[in-house]
Amino acid sequence: MKFPQRLFRYAPLAAMGSVGLGAMVVLRRIDPNQPGNPLPPCPFRALTGLWCPGCGSTRCLHALVHLDLSQAMAMNPLLVLSMAPMLVMALHGAGLLPAKLQPLVRLFARPMAWMVAIVAYWVARNLPWYPFTLLAPG
Repeated sequence: MKFPQRLFRYAPLAAMGSVGLGAMVVLRRIDPNQPGNPLPPCPFRALTGLWCPGCGSTRCLHALVHLDLSQAMAMNPLLVLSMAPMLVMALHGAGLLPAKLQPLVRLFARPMAWMVAIVAYWVARNLPWYPFTLLAPG
């Protein structure tokens, strides 16, 4: 039996939902802020001593699962701010985005803009001066 081609468009949304649900279950039970927790540390940070764009993401998601937006922003503001655009793009890909929000897709679906934002964030969070130090986790 051939898998209906239409169902493939729901795959990114289903994957995001599954990963999100799994992360919620884990992060409701495990606190990544506690020493000796079973969650892995960032390998880039361990090798270089620098913050990568994803550093603090686990602690950020833990804070979001516990509805602590200010702590989440302190851990990884880029992750928090990118969640809405990622949802818009996933809903668009599944054909479920309301027509009113379609113009946002053109704004959010620009790979070069994302690349520049991520690299700029990566560099900025490693600068040792205020206000850039606020971008480092914690």
